Amino acid sequence: MAITLDAQLLEILACPSPDHAPLRPGTPEDAGADALTCTECGRVYPVRDGIPVLLLEEAVFSGDHTPGEPDDSRADSA
Repeated sequence: MAITLDAQLLEILACPSPDHAPLRPGTPEDAGADALTCTECGRVYPVRDGIPVLLLEEAVFSGDHTPGEPDDSRADSA
């Protein structure tokens, strides 16, 4: 399900990381995902019930890498 945020809201939202870059809807893998992606650092923030969750600890890096976790942390999920 694609997110529907007001264009003005999307213009003023920014990544909470130190670079404060703009966010774009979706993820690199799925443009219709319920998420916002930072155009600078690549963090992906979830959108829950139409509300962007812009907390660094809730973000994941595009490519399914969670900040603070080793790259192979999800390798054995099968």
